[in-house]
Amino acid sequence: MTAIRRTRPATDLMRVSRAFDRLFDDAAFRPLAWGGPVEARLPLDVTSSEDAVLIEAALPGVDPQDVEITVHQDNLTIAVKEQAQAETTDGERVYRELRRSSGTRTLTLPSGMDTEHASADFDNGMLRLRIPRAEAAKPRQIRVNTASTTAKQVAAEAQGTEDGTDADAGQQA
Repeated sequence: MTAIRRTRPATDLMRVSRAFDRLFDDAAFRPLAWGGPVEARLPLDVTSSEDAVLIEAALPGVDPQDVEITVHQDNLTIAVKEQAQAETTDGERVYRELRRSSGTRTLTLPSGMDTEHASADFDNGMLRLRIPRAEAAKPRQIRVNTASTTAKQVAAEAQGTEDGTDADAGQQA
């Protein structure tokens, strides 16, 4: 008995297309898989704790005056302005390896940050930005009471109210 197989060219092409998509989604084909060329020039480390968010940016060769940090709603933008360099015609330039250019990096901050009390320090090419969390956004622990503890608290409050009422009556007399 012979099996007859019907081909579907459109389905076969879709399979090949998906295979190529998976192949090029591999990190080997995307050396800067975590961002574009601007993000590669402004690498960041972000650390979060219960009290604050700490952002560290490596900005070697950048003057602190050329760094601009802005916060709009929940977006934090770190921008580096382009540094203008005077070209000299004395001699011949053989090789230039250092480049000065501008770039920005934008992050979305978690909700509940106190941006009014944020601080930024720049030391030896490292920008350290600390944004504290608002008191309302900090985690709180709620104590769990048992039924007997709650009954004792209610009885103590009732006793205190009765004593307070008698004391108020004695003061008014």
